[in-house]
Amino acid sequence: MSDEKRARIMMISTHGYISAFPEFGKPDTGGQVVYVLELSKCFARLGYHVDILTRQFEGQRSWEHIAPRVRILRFPCGPDEFVPKETLCEHIPEWVENAREHVEEKGLEYTQINSHYWDAGLAGQALANALGIPHVHTPHSIGAWKRDNMDGDPAELERRYNFRHRIREEKVVYDECDVLVATTLPQREILLASEYDVPTEKVRVIPPGYDDMRFFPVSRASRQAIKRDLGLQGKIVLALGRMAKNKGYDLLIRAMPTVFNRVEDARLLLAVGSTEPSEDERRQVDELKRLAERLGLAERVLFRDYIPDEALADYYRAADVFALSSRYEPFGMTAVEAMACGTPAVVTTEGGLWEQVAWGLEAVYANPFDPEAFGHALTAVLTHRRVADQLAKYGSQKARARFTWTGIAQQLLRSMGSVELPMRQHVAAGAKGGDDAQGEETWKTSDSW
Repeated sequence: MSDEKRARIMMISTHGYISAFPEFGKPDTGGQVVYVLELSKCFARLGYHVDILTRQFEGQRSWEHIAPRVRILRFPCGPDEFVPKETLCEHIPEWVENAREHVEEKGLEYTQINSHYWDAGLAGQALANALGIPHVHTPHSIGAWKRDNMDGDPAELERRYNFRHRIREEKVVYDECDVLVATTLPQREILLASEYDVPTEKVRVIPPGYDDMRFFPVSRASRQAIKRDLGLQGKIVLALGRMAKNKGYDLLIRAMPTVFNRVEDARLLLAVGSTEPSEDERRQVDELKRLAERLGLAERVLFRDYIPDEALADYYRAADVFALSSRYEPFGMTAVEAMACGTPAVVTTEGGLWEQVAWGLEAVYANPFDPEAFGHALTAVLTHRRVADQLAKYGSQKARARFTWTGIAQQLLRSMGSVELPMRQHVAAGAKGGDDAQGEETWKTSDSW
């Protein structure tokens, strides 16, 4: 592929708060935002220009510079307030029309569209069809899998998560896109199964990545100093992420009596808040606190709000073990980041990461629906120094060998060269010239995009 043809990539992630410095923990703003931002920066380091197309709301700017050759372009649709990802699909046609008009007006040419989650998949496929651009789609989460792995009343879950509509639309996107990226082997099997029936040759298994310039091991003395600086004492079991039922924080609390009975100075640190928690998030945190009180654990379960991104690596390093206790988890990027920092990890078997690690060498995995078993796994790490040291050493090596962003980006770029793409017109219909001649300074300063 010539440099001219591969000059620009369109990344689409329509939901959540995407910005140069996103506030993780805000609604629908978590691991996928990290994925999109870091992957975009890595594509840029490999020589591409990258436009991240997302939704404009709450008075956000229409344009934002992220890094050299990476910018965000925001287009409005629906109301000005935040719209949950489960219902954003209702406004996607309006978003597509606004984005398409902009692309054609500016004469932008793209080598490929790279979309993330099913709402962006709808947008990506519509733009691919309209503009004649190949489309790579990464679901991140799959509707049928999420539906089958959630606890609760089916009617209430359907009302809240819009599963029937979602799965129907997913099927259309999966049928029409050029390449479909599964982040794990189990995801691949779900995509190939009868409910979606995706052709085998269309699916590529490419895991998420992490920033190895931020997440890396430090000495034991440094870890102790970081722990003191953060005001933490004893053996720390850490869990962090956005506040959502699927994360299984309640299951982790139920696992902790097994740990506390064996490890006298153990503490559970739950960093599960956000800067602007919704009423539902506050309710869920209050439920967790009440659960800890009912179990007599209140003094040993520590709650912290949103952890700023710049402090995240130090929290991983301050922990003695990281717990990923999700009811379901497409991958589990937080566990990889913890492993990369040299922190032993106990990960859920209800997700994609556990099959990619060697048990007892790189990580330990257990079923969070069996709280006692999950507690025993945590206890083994906290009470056996050799086990912890081995997991710290080989876990960080596994993360660096398998999950860095550069390797992920290169795999994604190669995926486009490994399939027979349909003949598409490369230049956007109605486009008049490119914008590259305007120079890098226009990228950095212009707000006309």
